[in-house]
Amino acid sequence: MKSLQCSTNEINRPSLTPESKTYRQLQLNYKRAKQTDHSPDLDQLAANFNYEECKNCYWNPPEFSLLYGTPFWEQASESQKIILNQLYWVAYYSQIISAEIATIFFNQTSATGLYSIEGFRLICDTLDLETRQERSHISAFRRVIDEVENKLFGERIFSFPMRSPFRETMIFADTNSFKNWWKSLQLHCFGLLSAGNTFLACQYLTVRGIRTLNGKLVQHRLSNFHLQHPNQEKSPIPAQISYHHFLDESFHFNTSTILSHDVSKCLKPPTYFERYVTNLGIRGCQKDHYHVSVAINGIFWYEPALYGAILKIMRSPLFGFSMEEAKAMLKDCFTKETEGLHRSFQTHDEAISSYQLYLEPLDFISAQNKTMKIMASNSIEKYLKTQKQALAKFFRLTQLQNSRQ
Repeated sequence: MKSLQCSTNEINRPSLTPESKTYRQLQLNYKRAKQTDHSPDLDQLAANFNYEECKNCYWNPPEFSLLYGTPFWEQASESQKIILNQLYWVAYYSQIISAEIATIFFNQTSATGLYSIEGFRLICDTLDLETRQERSHISAFRRVIDEVENKLFGERIFSFPMRSPFRETMIFADTNSFKNWWKSLQLHCFGLLSAGNTFLACQYLTVRGIRTLNGKLVQHRLSNFHLQHPNQEKSPIPAQISYHHFLDESFHFNTSTILSHDVSKCLKPPTYFERYVTNLGIRGCQKDHYHVSVAINGIFWYEPALYGAILKIMRSPLFGFSMEEAKAMLKDCFTKETEGLHRSFQTHDEAISSYQLYLEPLDFISAQNKTMKIMASNSIEKYLKTQKQALAKFFRLTQLQNSRQ
């Protein structure tokens, strides 16, 4: 009897037959994604963006603002709160750019690894479409981010020049030169492995699915800001970009789920090595998402790496803090319990629960990864202890640097 999922031909090669359930799922997802491709909309929106035309309005729901629910937010004027709301958009999509640069590369290595499946063209066509869409997303985000940071600060605060996919994905991470080198080596190795191993090619999509799932937790709310606007044609262009991006990413998540959960069933059970590499990748995702950011709810940045950027914002003419005022405010925002801290941990808890649900059907995932043990080990107490120690060190280094100038 033919499997509903796949079949195997005479030379024992996995095959996605057109009558199989998995093939039909892939076909329907690809057809709809192609029909509703939002790349042209994003390209046009990016071309039309002019910061002067939307600088006086919110781009996201107010709770998705930089340092929302902290003393910095509470003491800000209405015009400053609008800037903080826009800076959340800038920071958030700067991180999305970093993730999508990596996605572009690993989509292609994974497609190569899936050549050994009969019927691979549908999978590869899907990943090609998504790769082209990622390039459009990056271009649209950069168009807005570059203009906003230049107009407000005359320099980059959260963004970065275009980068290699072999860099640390998290822009503000707990890292150093050695960790960066080791991460680059791991990513190079995985690119080679996934290009030549069908199972690992599928399981890259498990990691991609987790990261996309994290994005969906926030991006759904960002996209609703445009949907709920009283005049959608007049909603700010960044809000419209959030909406169209979310729609594209919804299909990307479907692809990740089908390939990692269903197509993998067409393959032989994974070897010990394949299981090890797969779980290593998910463990790395847990470590990336262990941290909680009060500054950017929904992006799991390592807050001590972010102090310098926040200090620049506080001391800019837009907010006009003296050094002593800025240091006091950093302490209030990062070393004390605030509404923003509890909101960010709530988002972190939601991410843990959704990741657990996503991984539950996969029997080759380790217990540590299925329970998200590393992520779940973080706590408000640990966060505050880390911030108190790191902020004191940051102040000492800042004072030393100022004394040398």
